[in-house]
Amino acid sequence: MSEQDTTPTPGEAASKPRTHRVLSGIQSTGAIHWGNYFGAVRQYIALQRHGAAESRARGGQALYFIADLHALTTVRDAALMREYVTEAAVTLLALGLDPEQATLFVQSDVPEVTELTWLLMTVTPLPMLENCHSYKDKKARGITADAGLFTYPILMAADILAYDSTLVPVGQDQKQHIEVTRDVAAKFNGHFGAEVFTIPEPYILDATAKIVGTDGEKMSKSYGNTIPVFDTPKRLKKTIMGIPTDSATVEEPKDPDASTIYTLFALFASDEEQRELAARYRAGGMGYGDAKKALLEKSREHFAEAVARREDLLAHPERVEEVLRAGAEVARRKAGDVLARAREACGLRRAPRA
Repeated sequence: MSEQDTTPTPGEAASKPRTHRVLSGIQSTGAIHWGNYFGAVRQYIALQRHGAAESRARGGQALYFIADLHALTTVRDAALMREYVTEAAVTLLALGLDPEQATLFVQSDVPEVTELTWLLMTVTPLPMLENCHSYKDKKARGITADAGLFTYPILMAADILAYDSTLVPVGQDQKQHIEVTRDVAAKFNGHFGAEVFTIPEPYILDATAKIVGTDGEKMSKSYGNTIPVFDTPKRLKKTIMGIPTDSATVEEPKDPDASTIYTLFALFASDEEQRELAARYRAGGMGYGDAKKALLEKSREHFAEAVARREDLLAHPERVEEVLRAGAEVARRKAGDVLARAREACGLRRAPRA
């Protein structure tokens, strides 16, 4: 599905009520970088229009959350966590998330999700979690595997299932977690003989499934190769001008397809602009410094309006807090309904409503 498909067809829900909801989240683990934006956030901005249209037509909506509970697996500083949550909210709003079209909230403001996580864990096979790529990858890199890391996919499943989500925009590396969500939801429904949970579908843009970092590998905070969306002009210039290149001279022809600079430039440029720069690469007579300057100019141009909106939001933090408070109220109402269905299905007493 291409980026222009801003009204994708969601998969059919497997439970009642059959509404269409777009849901995804972003961790509060620091500054949002180009990989986050092109791999996820830009999808949110496009899909919120779909959610708003569905909301008017059939009661669906788009919901996006800041995943602070997930972030606890790596962030252990309380002040830093609060700072990261605020930064994530400001960044999403600055980049175009519209509270009139989508619901934005903080994950931990919806405690129903943590109870739902436990209910789902009771039907989750241990090998399923042991085989998750994120767990195996971090273990292979020597990262201590605590219970939070191990059960991360089930909390993610609860995030998705709590809102009868049908369409979940994720990066390619998160697709397995959607598969886990689908499997666990089906197991719960099967065990208790009730269509409690909607079975979601992933939404992945193939063209932006992997965003390269400054070293040519996947852009990730873990690899130290990111370019923050809202870095200072001085640091942004230093980062881009410092992207490693091969030893080709200015006069020599160069291969644009093997160039990290060109690959990143293509994220911002039109087809015609990409063709023009590719032709300059192949003709020779252009140094990598000129290509870096072109990338710097295009990236600044692309994010100029977002930078201005971010400055305005930082000057009015009460606006951000009001958006998050209103979003949490909407999210809790929906999650409460889903949790009540799950509790009834497995024979738990009805929980008092907040």
